[in-house]
Parts: sequence; structure tokens; C-alpha cells
Amino acid sequence: MGIEKSKISRSRHSPMFFLFLFPSVFAFLMVIVIPFFMGIYYSFTNWNAITGTEVEWVGFRNYLAVKSDIMFLHSFLVTVAYAIINIVILNICAFFMALLVTNNLKLKGIYRAGFFLPNLIGGLILGYIWQFIFNNAIPSFGAMVGFNWLKDNLFLANRYLALLAIVIVGTWQYAGYIMMIYVAALQGIPESLIEAAEIDGVNYGQRLRHIVFPLVAPAFTVSMFLTLVNSFKQFDVNFALTAGGPSGMFMGRAIMTNEFLALNIYQTAFAYRQLAQGQAKAIIFFIVLAVISLIQVQANKKREIEM
Repeated sequence: MGIEKSKISRSRHSPMFFLFLFPSVFAFLMVIVIPFFMGIYYSFTNWNAITGTEVEWVGFRNYLAVKSDIMFLHSFLVTVAYAIINIVILNICAFFMALLVTNNLKLKGIYRAGFFLPNLIGGLILGYIWQFIFNNAIPSFGAMVGFNWLKDNLFLANRYLALLAIVIVGTWQYAGYIMMIYVAALQGIPESLIEAAEIDGVNYGQRLRHIVFPLVAPAFTVSMFLTLVNSFKQFDVNFALTAGGPSGMFMGRAIMTNEFLALNIYQTAFAYRQLAQGQAKAIIFFIVLAVISLIQVQANKKREIEM
């Protein structure tokens, strides 16, 4: 055993090991690490990405401007609301889908593939597909069956229904991916434990509460972390489905009522050409998301121990 460990240790320090590792490390440095630190530097400047203009250090001016940005504040609030709704609905759907496909059903492999398939479709394409469904298919169906509340095309014209529409599309896209995490956790539960509970007369609900939930608690931690990060980073569906709309009022200012944080940062940087301020918003976004994610993981880990 000691000889095998020493061989593995030597192989990890061999030139060939570092040669194979280099492409991944180089790509990670060039695409993630270096741009991240460059972004921190640019957030303290007046950078506008125009060649030939001088980049000047402006200190915390961009961050102070963010503090008085009403649109950014509203984007933060609506993103938090979306994240909470999406995390709850998505995880409930994914978990019950996992329960369904781990039962003794015929063609359950096809069900798994079907549930997972939407995750393979790009968010922009999904957004435009569902925009057609909400704007054309649903009103046409409402007119055909005589439902005026469907015929009037309320979904994307109402700020609350538009938010619900984004939740529906996000859940439809991502639930199959989260389902696979729950499937792996459910398949790891010893069958002898379930059989012993059945012999003792424990019903399905009690087995779910006292056996299944505690044993799949680590999967809940991972899934909630992934859905939390994915919800806060939502951009493509938000952009393609509603483009941040519809418009409305907030604190006496005209705003886009469903413009999430990622879309707000994009608009600041590329629509309004305020790249340095957009970068400052991105740094704030990163810090807030990191803090919330750490709190969520620690809370779930504590709950795992209690269960």
C-alpha cells in the first residue's frame, strides 16, 4: 500500500503530469483569473474600452454611483425574489421527478432522458421559443376555448406574470439537470433499509420524511447551491423572453420591472457604454453572491447534521 502511494506521489511530480495539466490551468488563468483581477482594477478607473483614450484612476467613484442607482437596487430586489421562487419550485419539481423515475416504471430511462433534454437547449433559444408560446400559442388556445384571460396575452405584459413566466422557463430548462443529482442520491439509499421499514408497517409518507429526506440531505445542499447560483446569474432567458420588461415605476423612477442583475450589468456596460461602472456592479454582484452562497451552504450543512 505504501509503495503504491509513493508511486502515485512521484507520478504527480513528474514533468508529464504538469504537461497534461498545463492546458487546463492556462485556460483557467486566461479566461477566469486574469480577467477577474483586471476587472477589479478597471472598476476603480474611468475605462471605456475605446482605444487611444487614457485610463485614469477614479477610486471609489463607480461604486458610489452604484449606491444611488435606483435601477440597480430594483434589479437586486427582483433577482432575490426570482431566486427564492425559482429555488423552491425548481427543487420541488426536480425531487418529485427523481422519485418518479426511480420507481419501478416502464420506460423510466426514456422519462429521464426526456426530463433532462431541455437542459441541452441554449437559454437564448429557449427564451425565444417560450416567447412565441406566451405571445402566440397561449392566446390562440385561449381564443379557441373561450378563455378571455388567456386570449388577452397577459403573461409578458404584466410585471408579476412575466416574472412567473421566467420561473416557468427556468424550471423547465434546469429541473432535469437537478433531477439527476437527486436520482443519484436516491439510488444510494440501501434497499434493505426501505424493505425493513415496509415490514415494520411504515407508510410511504413516513419513509419519505424519516428515511429518504435525511439520507439525501447532501444532495439538497448541492442542488440548492447550484440553483441559487444559477438563479442569480440568470441572463439569457431574461434577455430573450422579456428583455427586462415590462416597464413600470419604482421609487418615482421609470424602470424595467424584470431586469435581473446580470442583465442590468450588461445594459450598463454595453448599452450605456459605462464599462467601468458596469465592472463595479459586477464586482459587487460577485461579493453578494459569494456571501449568500456561503451562508446557504453552511445553513444546509448544519441541517444535514441535525437530520
